[in-house]
Amino acid sequence: MLSYRHAYHAGNFADVMKHVVLTSVLKYMARKDGALCYIDTHAGAGGYDLSSVRSRKTDESSFGISKLWNLKDAPESISDYLDLVRRYNPSGNLVRYPGSPWLASKLLRPKDRLVLCELHTSDFPALDEMFTHDRRVHCHAEDGYRFSKGLVPPLERRGLVLMDPSYELRDEYETAISTVGALHRQFSNGTYALWYPILDERRTTSLRRRIDEMKIRDVLHLELRVTDRKSLPGMYGCGMIVVNPPWTLRGAMESALPCLVSELGMNRMAAFQIEQWMAE
Repeated sequence: MLSYRHAYHAGNFADVMKHVVLTSVLKYMARKDGALCYIDTHAGAGGYDLSSVRSRKTDESSFGISKLWNLKDAPESISDYLDLVRRYNPSGNLVRYPGSPWLASKLLRPKDRLVLCELHTSDFPALDEMFTHDRRVHCHAEDGYRFSKGLVPPLERRGLVLMDPSYELRDEYETAISTVGALHRQFSNGTYALWYPILDERRTTSLRRRIDEMKIRDVLHLELRVTDRKSLPGMYGCGMIVVNPPWTLRGAMESALPCLVSELGMNRMAAFQIEQWMAE
């Protein structure tokens, strides 16, 4: 069984960036009349207690959501995200952090559908319990890479697949990018958002190269670095590859990422990158 538990990392800078992107994408997609399907291949527990032993052991949220909690006059995409996190904390104090499934459930409508996959035997029961009374949500104790291939194209013919693996397995970078490619071949009109950690620039370059090889028509590549590798061993940044992004996403991120660099950056090495390319 995999050992990764997101409770140790909930609310860190990577969660912030991922969830700002997710909020922006789903807010736009939900504006259109047609129903849509949201698929989360690595859903986790659905939400996290920031006062838990696991969270306090790493205290990663203090370098992420805690820095933004009282932020005023934020760009719209960050403001929308913060409104949701505050909604998850009705006491007005930051004590809990919502996972992607909870955020998606609040952004989507009664006619939309959510399919959540989580293989970890400790996280799945919490995820399943969170959505017991929500008929839109279907939770599966399955390998999201494999299970998602049987879900596209969805009946709704509109959808977003969020892929947020732990990358704890040696070949997971290849598995993740290959799965995006396989899903896109089955459902070329779908939107796909792949999150990845920045631990080694060579891996980031390799991800870009693999996307190029797939000749996917429209890709938006986003990165946030809070420092450099020398200053912060381990994950010092993260990125997202968004296939078939909403046309509004690039503009939203051109406002959001500089703000995140300003608020979450640890030193002058903090930076962001936005790149969009179209296959010939």
